[in-house]
Amino acid sequence: MSKKIEGFSKLSKTEKINWITQMHFEDVQKAKEIISTYNHSNEMVQKIHDEFIENSIANFYFPMGVAPNFLINGKQYTIPMAIEESSVVAAASMSAKFWASRGGFKAQILGTKKIGQVHFLFKGKTELLKSFFKEKKQILIDSTSSLTANMRQRGGGIFNIELNDKSDLIEDYYQLHLTFETVDSMGANFINSCLEKIATTLQTQADEHKPFLNERLSIEVIMSILSNYVPECLVQAEVRCHVNKLEVTDEMSGIQFAKKFIQALEIAQKEPYRAVTHNKGIMNGIDAVVIATGNDFRAVEAGIHAYAARKGVYSSLSHAFLERDEFVFQLKLPLSLGTVGGLTQLHPMVKWSMELLGNPNAKNLMEIVAVAGLAQNFAALKSLITSGIQKGHMKMHLLNILNQQDATVDQKKKAMQFFNGRTVTYSAVSDFLKSKI
Repeated sequence: MSKKIEGFSKLSKTEKINWITQMHFEDVQKAKEIISTYNHSNEMVQKIHDEFIENSIANFYFPMGVAPNFLINGKQYTIPMAIEESSVVAAASMSAKFWASRGGFKAQILGTKKIGQVHFLFKGKTELLKSFFKEKKQILIDSTSSLTANMRQRGGGIFNIELNDKSDLIEDYYQLHLTFETVDSMGANFINSCLEKIATTLQTQADEHKPFLNERLSIEVIMSILSNYVPECLVQAEVRCHVNKLEVTDEMSGIQFAKKFIQALEIAQKEPYRAVTHNKGIMNGIDAVVIATGNDFRAVEAGIHAYAARKGVYSSLSHAFLERDEFVFQLKLPLSLGTVGGLTQLHPMVKWSMELLGNPNAKNLMEIVAVAGLAQNFAALKSLITSGIQKGHMKMHLLNILNQQDATVDQKKKAMQFFNGRTVTYSAVSDFLKSKI
């Protein structure tokens, strides 16, 4: 029987499930049962989930954890984290507790500008295009007035439009480069709507521009789209304390810890292979909070990694240094986040997460997310230069293996004791369980 189907999107949810399970699974009933298990018991809540995307057939769960004891700018937070990777929440919690007794985390917003572009071709002289743009710039901005009215009332809107000559990259290629303020919304729909309106106006104005007509010139709009690279939408998080307060082990003094920590960061700054894993650890903390608060973690990831390579070499996002007798650890990165619109108003757990955080505005959320990234990075580097990264991972790794092998509560307890300080592998755990049966 053919697995090709026409009109799949028009089928009901039940019809979609019936077709999928019959076409792709040997045990049809078991496949249906798994899907039904992950449907929400509340039909209205499930309907909300079904309408997030196309061809929805079930929900895919991430564990939802919380990291308490975060002191950020003098205020206490319990941070929600949605993530499947073990030890991330524990690491964030450890860092929060560690720094709460050392002054806590400080965070500040360095900028909130977001970017959108209209990409087009023009075969005439650059000076002629510049003259046209200078004449029409305000017309382009004014054409979006109906779209920006509400945003302007909230303190947002279009900051500026610039004409960029990119013909050195692609023949006849130019762009309108726009900066936006979207206040508490991530602003993707707002920005893209403005860009499309400006693109239409640009085309219309060009088609009627006499100097262009006289030389039989025209503008060819290729596309208009926001950019997820937002180097002017920046937040910085930091911790600092006297080096004597960094005595985390009996074997290493505070100054020894600080110097080794700084050396580890220097490697991440200079060596891309290390930098990628280093920054991935930062993203463990950032993504978990971004997901829990209903924001676009793919956009955040793309923008942050681009920022990490902005100087031509992929490098560490975080930095550490000694300032007299103080250890300073900082993280600066671009974050485009929203607290209104999108999933923030629809997803019940997103609303729950926002309430847990005290219903922050977009700037507050940027600070919280950056702090989560810094906390995660501190915990990872602390482990790397002291006990090693695996010690923290192994407990949860062991638990995952035990669950895979359907271990009982008693077997799990005994295994935890047995493997304390021992190497954890699937076969070793299997042998242990067999020996105890």
